[in-house]
Amino acid sequence: MAPTALTLDPDRLLPADPGTREIARELFAQVEHLPIVSPHGHVPAEWLADDEPFADPTNLLLSPDHYVTRLLHASGVDLAAVGVGGSDVDARAAWRVFCERWPVFAGTASAGWLEHVFAEVFGIAEAPSAGTADALFDALSAALATDAFRPRALFDRFRIAALATTDDPLDALDGHRRLAEDPSFHGRVLPTFRPDRYLDPAAPAFTDDVARLADAQGRPVDDFRGYLESLAERRAHFIARGAVSADHGVPDAYTTALDEVDAASLYRRAVRGELSSAEARELRGHMLVEMARMSIDDGLVMTLHPGVLRGHNTATHETFGPDSGHDIPVAAEFTRNLRPLLERFGLVKDFHLVLFTIDETAYSREIAPLAGFYPSVFIGAPWWFLDAPDAIGRFRSAVTETAGFSRGSGFIDDTRAFLSIPARHDVARRCDAGFLARYVAEGRITRERAREIIVDITDRQPREVFKL
Repeated sequence: MAPTALTLDPDRLLPADPGTREIARELFAQVEHLPIVSPHGHVPAEWLADDEPFADPTNLLLSPDHYVTRLLHASGVDLAAVGVGGSDVDARAAWRVFCERWPVFAGTASAGWLEHVFAEVFGIAEAPSAGTADALFDALSAALATDAFRPRALFDRFRIAALATTDDPLDALDGHRRLAEDPSFHGRVLPTFRPDRYLDPAAPAFTDDVARLADAQGRPVDDFRGYLESLAERRAHFIARGAVSADHGVPDAYTTALDEVDAASLYRRAVRGELSSAEARELRGHMLVEMARMSIDDGLVMTLHPGVLRGHNTATHETFGPDSGHDIPVAAEFTRNLRPLLERFGLVKDFHLVLFTIDETAYSREIAPLAGFYPSVFIGAPWWFLDAPDAIGRFRSAVTETAGFSRGSGFIDDTRAFLSIPARHDVARRCDAGFLARYVAEGRITRERAREIIVDITDRQPREVFKL
């Protein structure tokens, strides 16, 4: 069987109706080549600081991409066979496994992103298959060995204006320091303060982590006020390295404001491992309020990512570790859970709270109404399982009639898959062009206003919401 040609339709994802598609083409042209603003992601700063060639296609495009490996696993592939969790594999053999099962990705967002990477980034003209696996592996490997595919060259080629990483509070941020001090690097790479493991007493290593935090900052571990001061100092360290936001991945959006005596009592018991699950939730909820207070003090944007049951399969987690493809969405509630925090800080000038969800039902029911009242609240872009074309369209439909276009965060690629960043932003821009084109065709907004809106939601809004 002859290999399948890999071609990208220039009108992909645009509306099928000819008249609406013509409007969408015009709108997409407004933003197709705008710089990429990526204020939340997971590409390590060290990749750019070291600027070393990527090892091979498997270690770059396959093993770390849980969008891809989870579906391979569902189709019967052992995660160890594709290098998940640092499993020792032959890179070419793992690549063959992926190519043999390429048909299982038909219709998925992953297929669209990877096709863009193969065709646009590498210039590959044939689709993955059992018959093309070796040739594709060789072609990709040869490209990755060239200077044009080193991280910094790709950063420039992708027109990335700002790229945020996600970092542990005790990280020295050496990669960020080296980039800032390197006169040959002209990009903007920002750390993001991610304190989850230091705020949640239910986290597996909470007692060890807060002990490390206390030791690093020279304070007793059971001193609650000192604990808060240590967190504030680490935030200041991040800000000195260019951070603009603090990210919180929490089981739910529950917040509560305890008095200092009660909070200190819970904290002292937490460091001894004595809290019940209900008490741990109370302290975690209080610490989100403390994080909001600190964001008002130091200006960091506060982003909230609730609603994921992480490590759904115990055996897989024990064997392959976190981020190995079995984190599953759960329902999320925002209106009641966030009221204690918003009662205190929702009207404070310059406080920015960006709400993300994987529960689509929350967009129209809760998040858009909250963002449509509170000046501090912004609607996070479709995230994780929802950053796919149809889900992006449903997102726009769910939030626009309540909150308009101005209350969104702009697109967030939220990825470690560095080479897919342009693909993900391309998808978002095409989907937004299609959505706006429909509004124009239906007489709901003018074509002139649609031209302004698509530039705003692509470029201005992420810069303003994330204080870039």
